[in-house]
Amino acid sequence: MAEAGGVQSVDRAAAALEFVARQQIAGVSEVAAELGVHISTASRLLAALAARSLVEQIDGARGRYRLGPTILRLAATMTGGLDLPGRSAELCAGLAERLGETVNVAVRNGLVAINVLQHDGGAVLTVNSWVGRPTPLHATSSGKVLLAHAPEHVRQRALADLPAYTAQTATDPDILDAQLTVVERAGFAVTVGELEVGLNAVAVPIRDYSGAVVAALSVSGPAARMPAERLPELVDAVAATATDIGKRLGHAETL
Repeated sequence: MAEAGGVQSVDRAAAALEFVARQQIAGVSEVAAELGVHISTASRLLAALAARSLVEQIDGARGRYRLGPTILRLAATMTGGLDLPGRSAELCAGLAERLGETVNVAVRNGLVAINVLQHDGGAVLTVNSWVGRPTPLHATSSGKVLLAHAPEHVRQRALADLPAYTAQTATDPDILDAQLTVVERAGFAVTVGELEVGLNAVAVPIRDYSGAVVAALSVSGPAARMPAERLPELVDAVAATATDIGKRLGHAETL
């Protein structure tokens, strides 16, 4: 019986973690409702996750949680110990300087994207730091690239829960599924105000030595500087940098 109880606790903790990841920010009562448990049980689960820095309480918002820094460290292991941030930092800094916009490298962790590296382009008005913060796969350019190349079961799970962040967010699973097919074929994804109003972005895949897509490289900026019609023009520059990062990861096709 003790073993069964332990397995149940692990399952509930995992479910709580996945729920916080999907919602980005979740309160104790929301987690309790999602898991079908008493609020005190949800509070204990979140406290246990917080003790491992898997989640963290938001300053000034007692009882509300988001993913913690441990998730970033775990996500980094998905690149097979290739030191993705270290191998891409110089190249990303150069791209950010050339384009004058914010460049990010993101990896997928379950049903969210985690940004592991960011370089700003030096503009007065820049994008907030996203390093270590989870972002939804369906509402970001990096997320769409990662989801387009994810296993089918991951895609189907993501398509089952598509919350709206703005009026532009794709919330219809058929529409998003069609977008992902185009992303996979075209080799890049764009978003126009889908996560934040006035924030646009374009992303391309980064491949490792095996040819697998292990990350996404994106450039983002305010719509005033990066209008929708400009996004396709940025693809070649972003893709060239992704290719160079791939070389450093041993991608055979780019050697």
